[in-house]
Amino acid sequence: MVTLEDIKKNAVIDSFIQKGNQYLGVLGYTEHSYRHVNLVSSIGKNILERLEHPPRQAELAAIAGYVHDIGNVISRNDHGISGAVIAYPILLQMGMPPDEIATVISAIANHEEQYGHAVNDVAAALIVADKSDVHRSRVRNPDFATFDIHDRVNYAVEHSFIWVATDRRAITMELTIDIEICPVMEYFEIFLSRMIMCRRAATFLKCNFELVVNGAKLL
Repeated sequence: MVTLEDIKKNAVIDSFIQKGNQYLGVLGYTEHSYRHVNLVSSIGKNILERLEHPPRQAELAAIAGYVHDIGNVISRNDHGISGAVIAYPILLQMGMPPDEIATVISAIANHEEQYGHAVNDVAAALIVADKSDVHRSRVRNPDFATFDIHDRVNYAVEHSFIWVATDRRAITMELTIDIEICPVMEYFEIFLSRMIMCRRAATFLKCNFELVVNGAKLL
């Protein structure tokens, strides 16, 4: 079986992650390199493990999380769809069974809020994992005076964590935001569609989605 470690050793995937992140940097986007993909991979796997899904399914979530942004090497626009198309021949060549490839590429293609849906459990876990990575360490613009609203919102988040309560079927996103940098309302202005997507993904996993900001439960 193809494992996450096999995926990390693949030279094409590695190059596309690096180059995609480099191109997004030119366009002024936040970090989408190893820190992001490793974190999304780990969170996606952890969600399914905590919800007691089969180990192989959790591993597929880890794989989907690691490769979900390779479409950025082509363009930021529709990068989920282009990433799925790129991933298909790579995974096939590596020997992954067609049914597993279908699961992974559908998750990659559906992780963006503009057109994505939780079409399977792996896709649902990937959505929550990806949208939870909001943190100041992702901001690459060194000049605070020139921050746009996305830079400011990400920079204001000092702590971000996903909790999975197996007993009560709840997925909780916990954030600590410096409200002097970004009011909570401004966070919702930018990320409301992402929170809606997370709620729908959690529902697909038969869980409630909760959002806790600065200790206050908002959803």
